[in-house]
Amino acid sequence: MNQKQADIEKLINLVEQLRGENGCPWDREQTRETLKPMLIEEAYEVLDALDMDDPDELKEELGDLLFQVVFHAQIAREKGEFDLADVIERSHEKMTGRHPHIFGDAELKTSVEVLRNWEDIKAAEKGVKSASLPESKRSLLDGIPSKLPALHRAYQMTAKASRIGFDWSCLQDILKKLQEEATELLEAQDEESSDRIMDEVGDLLFVAVNAARFLGVDPETALRRSNDKFDRRFRYVETSIKKKGRELKDASLQEMDDLWEEAKKSLLP
Repeated sequence: MNQKQADIEKLINLVEQLRGENGCPWDREQTRETLKPMLIEEAYEVLDALDMDDPDELKEELGDLLFQVVFHAQIAREKGEFDLADVIERSHEKMTGRHPHIFGDAELKTSVEVLRNWEDIKAAEKGVKSASLPESKRSLLDGIPSKLPALHRAYQMTAKASRIGFDWSCLQDILKKLQEEATELLEAQDEESSDRIMDEVGDLLFVAVNAARFLGVDPETALRRSNDKFDRRFRYVETSIKKKGRELKDASLQEMDDLWEEAKKSLLP
């Protein structure tokens, strides 16, 4: 056993001890249900670390995410279902099978060909025909988790559809559609129909996601950056007004707009 294997074994033994008879009361009480929020939280902390571009922070957060994987594997082991070795073996088997151009005889020259073939293989693994073949009994979209954040789910659905040719021909067409959706939203507002307003807001966001995907931009990352930008600039406005001995609610819209423009010039993008 080399050092890397020993480290993984050490982590497995640690979780087993924590869950054992004389282990930690909190760890022993955890179930798959109670761990769900923590798994999501750890995944998002990895995203934060990636945005920070800090290798040490990324190493730590990946470790926390790995701990969640090992913990779930331990629960499965206790139930007699599988263990971490089975998880690793299944992942290796799956990734080898999905790269026939590397580990087999397939000739796939472009990333587009790779992704289309990937969908065919995934469909075959699930015992259904690929959506690119005739008389498919199930949808190409079946493998996308319904619990995904809506923005990411929209991205994944349209990305999968685009791999079989169901896509916009150019960015200009997407932006034209975006304008159409904006017009329909104004019409819904005039009608004072809350249901239609909800639908049109959703359509507007959905098309915006398509624009991001078409340009090769992850919409979640783009929105996170815009959120951070708004956070920095708004805090600048708050701080500037408080330095004058006043409360934000007492400032005029014009004053706040002026400070916002000042923030745009003085702060990083």
